[in-house]
Amino acid sequence: MADDRWLIVGLGNPGPEYAGNRHNAGFLVVDVLAERAATRFKRDRSRAQLATGRLAGTSVILAKPMTYMNVSGRPVASLRAFYKLPSDRIVVVHDELDIPFGDVRLKLGGGDNGHNGLRSITAALGSRDYFRVRVGIGRPPGRMDPADFVLRNFATAERAAVPEIAGRAADAAEALMQRGLAAAQNEFH
Repeated sequence: MADDRWLIVGLGNPGPEYAGNRHNAGFLVVDVLAERAATRFKRDRSRAQLATGRLAGTSVILAKPMTYMNVSGRPVASLRAFYKLPSDRIVVVHDELDIPFGDVRLKLGGGDNGHNGLRSITAALGSRDYFRVRVGIGRPPGRMDPADFVLRNFATAERAAVPEIAGRAADAAEALMQRGLAAAQNEFH
């Protein structure tokens, strides 16, 4: 029986060595959402950490896959099947190279734009039709390989802004659930 629950998945890599990486922006945002919902993450047999609660007047399941980014689709598909959720009740929060640092964008569906986490989720779900909250991390400087850039910690100058950016991305996720995509895009773009 489907209900009006949402699954919000923050993408990142597990382990303390990755905690401050740009690639872990999704984890940072779902941590903010868990705090707002007054809930804590617990290990789940789906190979994710889960927290359940209420946000924007709606029941939510917050998830942080504890697999590496490239295979994060398996736990997401597992959770979708267990909770019997349609793809349009799934929100994936992730870092985005092609958006300026600090900007937050929302969309439904689309390609993976070279993001291995999104590629894995799309393949595991068999659909691109899930919502995305995209947290801009900007492009790498000079000729730095994007793969190296995303696995680096936020620069010292950026670090002070990260909590405010994570808060704005969390606001965007809540607006999406509460008011729908078009209204949330109008507010955050």
